[in-house]
Amino acid sequence: MQTVKKYVLGNSGSEEDVSDVFQDTIIVLYNQITSDSLHLTTDLKGYFFGIARNVWSAQLRKKQKTIELEIDPPYEEESEEQYDPVLERVISRAFQKLKPDQQMVLNLFSDGLSYEEIAIKMNLKNEVYARRKKYLVKEALLELVKEDPEYQESLRHQK
Repeated sequence: MQTVKKYVLGNSGSEEDVSDVFQDTIIVLYNQITSDSLHLTTDLKGYFFGIARNVWSAQLRKKQKTIELEIDPPYEEESEEQYDPVLERVISRAFQKLKPDQQMVLNLFSDGLSYEEIAIKMNLKNEVYARRKKYLVKEALLELVKEDPEYQESLRHQK
């Protein structure tokens, strides 16, 4: 499919990556068909491309985690300016307020697991449910951060 090839090549991929993404996409689609979890809301071509885009994104995330970047460590002053202890405390508190399964979704995602792997580990129906759950948890975390009194206070001081 030309759209998949164009997308992968246009997003740091190679010809080999194109065939890998295409094969993985077919496998995901086949699994959805055989498990009766395929519910098309668009044409098959668009749905196929959406799966391919997600597969490629997951592969890019995995590659990004394995590539070692050789960067000089930042100067002490720079790292202190970028570090925000208030924000770290607020996020940590908000994270602790999440339910255990919500924390697990974010931890698995930050560990670089794909939505499909998250769905399997958490016994979710499929990767679509995993993607939706992660989105909802992220939104809940952001709301908890916004409601935190210390965060509100820090916003007032920044103005």
